[in-house]
Amino acid sequence: MTGIPEQAKHLFALEDCTFAPVSGHEGGRNRIVTVSRNGGKQYVLRFSSLGDRSENDYLAETEFVRFLAENGAPVADVIPSVQGWLVERMEADGQAVYASLFAYARGMLIADNGYRYREGAPLGEYFYNTGKALGAIHRLSRTYTPVHHRPDYFDKYNMTYLDRLIPEEYSELKTAIAKRLDAFRALPKDKGCYGMVHFDFSDGNYHIDMETGAITVFDFDNCMNCWYMFDLANLWIHNEGWTRQETDPGRRFALMQQCFDLQLQGYRTETDLTEEMLEKLPLFIDMVLIENIVDELECCVREGEEPDPEDIEDAAECLIHGIPYAGIGQQYEEGL
Repeated sequence: MTGIPEQAKHLFALEDCTFAPVSGHEGGRNRIVTVSRNGGKQYVLRFSSLGDRSENDYLAETEFVRFLAENGAPVADVIPSVQGWLVERMEADGQAVYASLFAYARGMLIADNGYRYREGAPLGEYFYNTGKALGAIHRLSRTYTPVHHRPDYFDKYNMTYLDRLIPEEYSELKTAIAKRLDAFRALPKDKGCYGMVHFDFSDGNYHIDMETGAITVFDFDNCMNCWYMFDLANLWIHNEGWTRQETDPGRRFALMQQCFDLQLQGYRTETDLTEEMLEKLPLFIDMVLIENIVDELECCVREGEEPDPEDIEDAAECLIHGIPYAGIGQQYEEGL
């Protein structure tokens, strides 16, 4: 990407800033640079060049983020270039590179604080605020009319594509996924339950202000049109990390439900959620498991590696054998 950072400095008026590259995480798609202006205000500059996204995809993502920010959602806003563009296209070694500049989300990752919440505040506040932030995004998504369009769920999650992606030795998994896709197609897709979602809403993609507890969400790179319940199911699964110290299966399952109940309380202060959709939580957890498997296999393809069965076997077992709640519910039943 020779010369790209220098081009970006001019495009976004960052000549007087310092640049600090951020180490990419495993499976990461983008090159991220933290930008500081005279040691003060910070930004995040993102370069994307893999070729699996079009310029339309980046425009659709950044337009959605701008809409959310302008309407009060707790998200890191996208900052236009000098020419007023949310996405700038550049060339590097004959390859298209897309750059966007974002405000730096106030606060920090909870992982960078050793998974300790802010001093003097109950952990329940964290779960409540997480759900509230997600609810604000979904509330606004219901009113959003895009100029550029992101994909719909079945544009990617269909057996034509997944048959090519998933190796032949996983025939049972393919059958199980095809069965779930049939169930997903029977779900309603009205504006009240289906629209633009984050699709990767987890504690790695929001910062927490450790003074106030406020959450600021970022990284909408995977956003798509999907059921809002997907983001909630992803929250449910990530609550598992808060309960790993509990060895009793029944107690562990109950703790996960307590975390999720607090998230739902926060969520419902911003938008509604029907009991009909909430009752389908196990099905949407399966949807998240499928996404996790697909993401792992796509990473292997990008890296030119063979998939490690251990990286997908737990999710695959749940799908193949119809084990609900990502297997945690099964552990709960066996513990009774």
